[in-house]
Amino acid sequence: MPKERNTIQTYAEYFAVRAVIGAFGFLSLDRAMKSGAGFGKFLGGKFSRLQKTGRRNLEIAFPEMPEDEKTKIISGTFESLGRHLGFVSQFRKFKPEDIRDLVEIVGRENFDRAHASGKGILFFTGHFGSWEVFNLLPPAFGYEMNILVRRIDNALVENFVDNFRTRFGSVTLDKTKSARKMFRLLESGESLGILADLNVQEKEGVFVNFFGVPASTTTSIAKLALATNAIVLPAFAVWEESKRKYVVYLEPPIKYDADDKSDDAVRALTQTVTDVVEKFVTKYPEQWLWIHKRWNTRPAGEKGLYD
Repeated sequence: MPKERNTIQTYAEYFAVRAVIGAFGFLSLDRAMKSGAGFGKFLGGKFSRLQKTGRRNLEIAFPEMPEDEKTKIISGTFESLGRHLGFVSQFRKFKPEDIRDLVEIVGRENFDRAHASGKGILFFTGHFGSWEVFNLLPPAFGYEMNILVRRIDNALVENFVDNFRTRFGSVTLDKTKSARKMFRLLESGESLGILADLNVQEKEGVFVNFFGVPASTTTSIAKLALATNAIVLPAFAVWEESKRKYVVYLEPPIKYDADDKSDDAVRALTQTVTDVVEKFVTKYPEQWLWIHKRWNTRPAGEKGLYD
């Protein structure tokens, strides 16, 4: 249950968010992203607790990694988050006809084939590069997209952020209140995007291997897919420095047996989804959210990994 906020705190947070977004929003796209990257890198150096979490996660995932490489990746994480902020600050300037040039899509044919099937399309992604890029895709695809989100506790900030997210035709769904709607959307052949890479409470997920270590992972993707026979598409928005733009990689659909509704099938599909996330983390380690306690929930009786 979110903490109650008094009026002063609510407005202080709201105006702080508006000020930061507004400051970057006054800049050109390129300058906003460069400034954001620098800002993120600078700010990251001030949060020792987050750096500690990032370093511990890297110890878990890459136990043989040298310390200087860990430092580089953690710094890159903050830089990536800052670049992401700079990019999002420009959403109000973007025009639908410009988005095809702003974001490159690799693997568009995988979406086209999925859409032609008439089945629901279940995109999954992670906290990579700029995950908010997916809110720009409706004009590029020509179809509405539904995105599952966790509402921000501050209602003023949530409304401000949601206006950015829905500007180009995306529809946001509250993950805590939209279970039935998600099923209906997929059953009617619509698209739904879900983030698949955060730690969840044991009752919300299953333990599957992530870098060889059990990680409590959401079962929502597997359960939705098995219940609706939706096509499951991996989709990751990555910053490609050589192209100076975000590239959305749409991979071929995940294969699964829609007739098998067992717990083992849920676990197997969740593991497959997690394996794809791991592949992208390995390839673009500086663009993933290492400062999140991904292995925080542990199997019963197992000692915590962040103690």
